[in-house]
Amino acid sequence: MADLGYLQSAERQFRYYKSLGEKAMAQLEEQQLFIQPNEDSNSIATIVKHMWGNMLSRWTDFLTTDGEKPWRQRDAEFENDLPTREAVMQKWEEGWDYLFKALKSITDNDLGIIVYIRNEGHTVLDAINRQLAHYSYHVGQIVFAAKLYKKGEWDSLSVPRNKSADYNQKKFSEEKGTRHFTDEWLKKDE
Repeated sequence: MADLGYLQSAERQFRYYKSLGEKAMAQLEEQQLFIQPNEDSNSIATIVKHMWGNMLSRWTDFLTTDGEKPWRQRDAEFENDLPTREAVMQKWEEGWDYLFKALKSITDNDLGIIVYIRNEGHTVLDAINRQLAHYSYHVGQIVFAAKLYKKGEWDSLSVPRNKSADYNQKKFSEEKGTRHFTDEWLKKDE
């Protein structure tokens, strides 16, 4: 297995969470993306819109400008106004594209550079970790909501309930070290 550096590892993790969110949303009927359980909760569409706004702000000119851009309208991100699945997925893709392009522009030599988010200094390494935690938090919300809203059987996004022994038997029967978990997970539809 290749020895991966931090940036490659971070990208793999971001791609894992992107895929997890997509697989959860794909199981829903369009109207389920817009359910807002109460006024203090966000719909899946609103979570996506917030992630999009955060991604554009944080990853635009990542190394040279504060991650909280003056043009960002964070409060507007929480208005439930995306009308269709297509609009939700357009925001989803656009946000992730900004992230992946910015990651490609960073080198290992940049990891110790100080960047700012709301005028608070972070090393590039810490800023990436901060965003990885933030996006995985929101993807977890998306998956949780999707499981609640799903009508019919849920296609498990991890080891299915009551199938741990079968899964482990399959995994331990494979040659050790031949696969990386995100490569395998991203390529199959569990």
